[in-house]
Amino acid sequence: MSGEAAAGLRRDAVGLREVLFQSVTAMAPAAAVAASIPAGAAFAGGSLPLAVLIALVACLFTASCVAELARELPAAGSVATYAAQGLHPAVGFLVGWGYVFVEALVPPLLLLQLGFTAAGTLHDEWASYPADLWWPWALAGAAVIAVAGYLGVQASARFGTVLGVFEIAVFLVFAGWLIIRAGGHNSLSVFGTSHTADGYGGVSGVFAGSVYTVLAFAGFEAAAPLAEETRDPRRTMHRAVLGAALGIGLFYVVTTYAMTVYFGPGRFASFGAAGEASWQGVARASFGLFWVLVFLAVVNSTIANANACANVSTRTAFALARIRVLPRVLATLHPRYRSPVAGIAVQTAVAVGAVLGLGFGYDPVTAFLLLATVIVTVVIGVYIVVNLACAGYFLRRGRPSLKPVRHLLLPLLGIVAFVPALLTAAGLPVFDFVTKLTAPVSYAGPVVGVWMAAGVVVLLVLVRRHPERIAETARVHLEDDAPDVVAAQNGARPR
Repeated sequence: MSGEAAAGLRRDAVGLREVLFQSVTAMAPAAAVAASIPAGAAFAGGSLPLAVLIALVACLFTASCVAELARELPAAGSVATYAAQGLHPAVGFLVGWGYVFVEALVPPLLLLQLGFTAAGTLHDEWASYPADLWWPWALAGAAVIAVAGYLGVQASARFGTVLGVFEIAVFLVFAGWLIIRAGGHNSLSVFGTSHTADGYGGVSGVFAGSVYTVLAFAGFEAAAPLAEETRDPRRTMHRAVLGAALGIGLFYVVTTYAMTVYFGPGRFASFGAAGEASWQGVARASFGLFWVLVFLAVVNSTIANANACANVSTRTAFALARIRVLPRVLATLHPRYRSPVAGIAVQTAVAVGAVLGLGFGYDPVTAFLLLATVIVTVVIGVYIVVNLACAGYFLRRGRPSLKPVRHLLLPLLGIVAFVPALLTAAGLPVFDFVTKLTAPVSYAGPVVGVWMAAGVVVLLVLVRRHPERIAETARVHLEDDAPDVVAAQNGARPR
């Protein structure tokens, strides 16, 4: 392996604040509040705050499992390493194969959203601006993300922190304003089942709303791939993963409550992601130019999310290339910034290719829905496997380390919580609230199937020719680094 690859990622480059916001921005809180969570209103109606609260509790089951494994196994391979140690190295390889694929697709997903959100808003304000001139915004976003990643984890993580603080601050201020303006309409009844949408009465409406809301939590694990670049990674990773899931979950509850009581729980089933009955629509109608801040927060959220997930995809690819189960070139690091420059170049090419190819081949909104379906289907599947891996890992460790509630009950509850979300994301009509996918969004299933089948083929070849490489997916490289190598990376003289 090249000298750049062998030296490893920069140690102790970031701390709790940066990795916390790595997970926070990967959840895209502003975009989720404005565009994703309202999908649950069609079922939960004015009881959507209860649905969000239930989704938060459900996601904390899996977040706890990820946090436990991140503390025990601080590795850039993150979920791949967890599955390899908790289940089997072959499972770890397949998890990593699927995870790096979909995380590489998240930046183009968000760049598409950036493009059509910016173009659509500008067209609404100035009719002379073409509504279909979305692609320059997407390409500009891709350039910003590539530069931040190239400059290293400190630059990209701090960039994400600034963006994350801005979007959260805007929506919290707006939420406080909504609560004040709601006045006597503030009511805890929205945390009951009396305001669900027609046709989805009581608990069934809340359950359906919570399933759609669960999808807004995807990304809480994104801090984990930065473990090898983080100070005190065992303690920091655990706090970052749990802190992001809990903190943003509460943010979702507060903002959803605020809009529900202001808009009116009785008519909240009509609330959505666009038009007058939306966050931006309400801001436009009632709060003057404040809508500009809401718009900027959503745009900001797309860039921050793309930046965070580019970090995830390039670190996961680096980890798999380091053990030579992916092309070795992806383990190449910049000699100064210690950033995975080859991975960043590939990530940028994938982003630009997917944005332009799918965006012009269909349209940016359809391309967004197709990529979102591919991504969420695989990510939810990864969460289910990680829950299993948590139980497997601590059962293997034996009684001194095993805590039955934390390591057995919570993983089981996490699986139960995410199975309905997986079926919903895949468009499998097991529940009456699941919408069956139509073409081209329905192509997501075959795309995932082909990619994972290719992974099985690669796995079989590696098992036959280089079985030691598959075994390496379980390795925690941070534990193997000599102190002199770590010191050299940070500019100190070897002892």
